[in-house]
Amino acid sequence: MGIMKKFRLALMAVGLVAVASFLSVAPAQAQDLPNAGGQSAQPAPSNGQTVDTIAAVVNDGVITQRELDERTGLISRRLQQQNAPVPPADQLRQQVLNQMVLERIQLQKAKEDGITVDDAAVQKTLERLAQANGLTLDVYRSKIEAQGVPWSTFTRDARTELTLSRLREKEVDSKVTVSDAEVANYVASQRGPNVGLTSDLHIEHILVKVPANAAQNDIIAAEQKAQGILQQAVTGDTKFEKLAKSDSQAADASKGGDMGFQPPSQLPPEFVKAAGALRPGQVNPDLIRTADGFEIMRLVERRAGQGAASSDSTKVVQTHVRHILLRVGDGMSEPQARQKLLEIKREISEGGDFAKFASTYSQDGSASQGGDLGWISPGETVPEFERAMNSLQDGQISEPVRSEYGYHLIQVMGRRESQGSVAQQMDQARQAIGQRKAEQAYADWLRELRDTAYVDIKVGKPNLQ
Repeated sequence: MGIMKKFRLALMAVGLVAVASFLSVAPAQAQDLPNAGGQSAQPAPSNGQTVDTIAAVVNDGVITQRELDERTGLISRRLQQQNAPVPPADQLRQQVLNQMVLERIQLQKAKEDGITVDDAAVQKTLERLAQANGLTLDVYRSKIEAQGVPWSTFTRDARTELTLSRLREKEVDSKVTVSDAEVANYVASQRGPNVGLTSDLHIEHILVKVPANAAQNDIIAAEQKAQGILQQAVTGDTKFEKLAKSDSQAADASKGGDMGFQPPSQLPPEFVKAAGALRPGQVNPDLIRTADGFEIMRLVERRAGQGAASSDSTKVVQTHVRHILLRVGDGMSEPQARQKLLEIKREISEGGDFAKFASTYSQDGSASQGGDLGWISPGETVPEFERAMNSLQDGQISEPVRSEYGYHLIQVMGRRESQGSVAQQMDQARQAIGQRKAEQAYADWLRELRDTAYVDIKVGKPNLQ
């Protein structure tokens, strides 16, 4: 994984890992910023105290230098903890500021839309984060604070993430529609009569990333960089694999940008279109613009579509699973339910019979079958249960998993591929199309939101006083 990939993952993890948002605005005393009445803020008194300057003005709000420094420091430490390379200080600070600006614009939009998140929703999110890490909330809090992040800040981050999620749902996701014709075309492309004749494509690529909130100058710089790489690739002065390893910002850069053989349905549409005019071994003569940035693409080879490979995305992976459920309430607290399941898990690991424990303790209708739920298809259980189930190997038993029904102890007994019903195939197709359209719509919406906002970056400007 390249530097930029890890860096962006650290930025995107705000609120869900130990990266803080520091959304509170400290007094901006050192800059002449118009206040609500149109007057300039008064200069700070000369009392020897440290002055917090303004890093950026965002519409009618500000991001202070202290906020920027704190966020940059936290992300830098987070990257170091992950053993990821840390970008140069100036580059890191600028990218963090860009991310903070975009975040602040979205929060202002959420306020305008009347979107709020109550304390109960935040608390539930924190509990689920702790549970996902296999910890109690108290232990989880201790680990977060041990990483240098105050719990109050982490809680504020969780509220921010929930707010942004609800904003996206209202402004973008809820407006994405998928027509029956799109679904039918997708299924036909996956399972149609010509599936065995469709050419799989072996492609190599080089990505020069462009963040969703990039300024026009940054976009131009990225395009110029990509053009330089493309020129080397087209002329053959440098091997494509070597260029990808040294310059690509995609996750597969270390593999020379090699995507292997893929059916057209699994590739970006822009790649498939470009490949149609290429001979094996040829580099596409033009840059390909995608939501991620600028792509340089080389067609390595074509082959007749492999039936199994071409239809993987429409096959349903079913899981044979059983569980023990302890409901919270009626004399059973959350710590008690969790502790009881941990005791049961220990006894099973020492030779106990899962089915017998399920019959004795489970508070689910499956208790009489030893907790056996049979073969489960994707989407048939609540998300928390499904995530935990999908992370288990055959025969493995989970830690206690919290869902809206209580605490589960889950064991996977096996997996199989099923063709699934027509309805399941249609549903999967609708989800895949909807997700792809939503991601593109979200990127476009962020770009428009950023373009219509008033942003004045103060960092790096000369002091004229």
